[in-house]
Amino acid sequence: MTRRYGLLLLVFGFIARSVPASDLPVDENVTLAPQKGESITTELFNGRDLTGWTGHDKYWSVQNGAIVGKNSEPVKVSTYLVTDEQYSDFRLLATVKLARSEMHSGIAMWGRLAPEKGDKYTYAGLLVMFPSGWGLYDLYGRNGLDVSGEPAIKVGKQHDWNEMEILARGNRLRVAVNGVEVVNWVDPQRKEAKPGPIGLQLHSNNEPQEVHFKNLKLTTYPDDRLVTLKKK
Repeated sequence: MTRRYGLLLLVFGFIARSVPASDLPVDENVTLAPQKGESITTELFNGRDLTGWTGHDKYWSVQNGAIVGKNSEPVKVSTYLVTDEQYSDFRLLATVKLARSEMHSGIAMWGRLAPEKGDKYTYAGLLVMFPSGWGLYDLYGRNGLDVSGEPAIKVGKQHDWNEMEILARGNRLRVAVNGVEVVNWVDPQRKEAKPGPIGLQLHSNNEPQEVHFKNLKLTTYPDDRLVTLKKK
């Protein structure tokens, strides 16, 4: 119970109880308020080419209306296809699939390109992982974060399309997979709303792998709701 609620209890004689926006537990001590700005919805991917994106041509292409990342030779350092624009608070909708290998992929955010780590297009920041090892990872930082992947494992698909929604506001992150909220987390280390590019991951690997992304739609400065949740 917070100090504020403790004072209310003493003065008014009842317990003030806040109702979370999700059934998942979350640290309510949000230190970075959501940023304010014009809410604009944009198709990040036009379905035809990689306009608006930057990455290694040898790994990234467009096939059948989807962005495809794949390799035939070993990838020594995880590499990313990144947006030309940068974002702080946003809602991102994406349809994703791990087509080949068991190595996870992910969508990176709240960070920067880190060429000093061995690849021009590797990323330092937060990674929303799928579908192997569902969860969150702090790239070149805290590494694996204490966020359970179990809710996503129950509803996710290993080698088929998954519908993902990422809601980033202030230092709070919510994620839905196939209509179910699976992450509700506050980053205690995010103290300022520094924008960063969105990155699609092709993970380092010694084996051929392939990952697909489509239906990428981003809304800036969204309200606090997951629009893809299934009705209970």
